[in-house]
Amino acid sequence: MRDFAEQRHPEIEVSGLRIKRDGKRLLDIDRLVLNGPGPLMILGPNGAGKSLLLRCLHGLIQPDGGVVRQDGQEMGLADRLQQAMVFQRPVLLRRSVAGNLNFVLRRQGFDRHLRGARVAELLAEGGLEGKARQPARSLSGGEAQRLAILRALATDPEVLFLDEPTSALDPQATQAIEALIAAAARRGVRIIMVTHDIGQARRLGQDILLMQGGRVAEQAEATAFFTKPESQAARRFLSGGLVI
Repeated sequence: MRDFAEQRHPEIEVSGLRIKRDGKRLLDIDRLVLNGPGPLMILGPNGAGKSLLLRCLHGLIQPDGGVVRQDGQEMGLADRLQQAMVFQRPVLLRRSVAGNLNFVLRRQGFDRHLRGARVAELLAEGGLEGKARQPARSLSGGEAQRLAILRALATDPEVLFLDEPTSALDPQATQAIEALIAAAARRGVRIIMVTHDIGQARRLGQDILLMQGGRVAEQAEATAFFTKPESQAARRFLSGGLVI
């Protein structure tokens, strides 16, 4: 694994990003720069374009127009191989818990003599060491999401995209996942995360991006966003009002 001192934080820039479906504008971003170590929390109402933006940044969706750059160069396959993404509903292989992690390490070319120790380290980090031989698909929702995050972290990413990883979980499971995310961020993994939970954004976020109608409504450091929001959209969102 990289340690914090070795981890770099690439600058990601979006220019002219456009997506339309059936005549409706889903994303319309002239320019957006994501820099700093993060975590960056993406907030906004349903349909604001949060998850769509995340998928564009990771290259899962090709926009109708625009470009995503990293450190000034158009983002390519080599850059995205240094990224990982975890979805709202974890997708697990039909293997044991340990087998899911071992599969990723093997695909990475991780030294087979070191895989067992690395798998054990990851399981301990996620509090799943007692479930190593259990079928992954028999885990509870919170455990399954922890495994999905551990599997993403096993790839040693520079950037980890998370799409509402705790949206369907109880407070205890949410707390465990937040601890896992915070620990990864302290090690230097750049976290870019969509959440609908303002409390979670307060707990984890260093920077906030508020989306509204496919556009960026506000981007700010977290303390400034929560204490002195500049946009009407942010003030309404934080007060519980409707943001369309």
